Amino acid sequence: MAQNFEQIEKNVVWHHATVTRGRREIMNEHRSINLWFTGLSGAGKSTLAHAVEERLSQMGCRTFVFDGDNVRHGLCRDLSFKIEDRSENIRRIAEMVKLFLEAGIISLTAFISPLAKDRLKVKELLGEENYLEIYCRCPIAICEERDVKGMYRRARRGEISEYTGISSPYDEPESPALTLDTGSLPLEQCVDAIIELLENKAILNYSPDKAV
Repeated sequence: MAQNFEQIEKNVVWHHATVTRGRREIMNEHRSINLWFTGLSGAGKSTLAHAVEERLSQMGCRTFVFDGDNVRHGLCRDLSFKIEDRSENIRRIAEMVKLFLEAGIISLTAFISPLAKDRLKVKELLGEENYLEIYCRCPIAICEERDVKGMYRRARRGEISEYTGISSPYDEPESPALTLDTGSLPLEQCVDAIIELLENKAILNYSPDKAV
């Protein structure tokens, strides 16, 4: 398999478009960036990501949310939930996000992404300046209370193997761009904190003289 990839790479060349990321950012009036939401299942990642997208949309920003379940229906439908396939799931998402960065879009990715090494690979692939890790910190007891799908109950009964927080590890981020206690903070307060982060990072209200 590795040999096949090497042969393919020899026969393909990255095409550099005349419409650059910088030009798209000028048109959009904001920088492209990735907000990577990580946390346990039930921590509120998707809810928060969509709420932030709604706020950004109202501000005139071009955005897209990559939701874990939605991606599993298409791009990653061939992958299992074994740890190696979960790493491949994250790799594929990162490659998609890289393209969205070139498109000048603010992408919001809501994935458990339990392994620190996988999140580090995403950061390295996208570039540190393009990656803002948002840790949705929530006690597992609250996550289980929010478990409308009954996944935690099934995991505790042993019906699901390698379930994050129960039978599979979650590596807490050591230095995320932002940590939000989503088990106790109101949703709007969390959204406000992320918008403030984007403003402080000069992502919003982008000036043409900063484009490259």
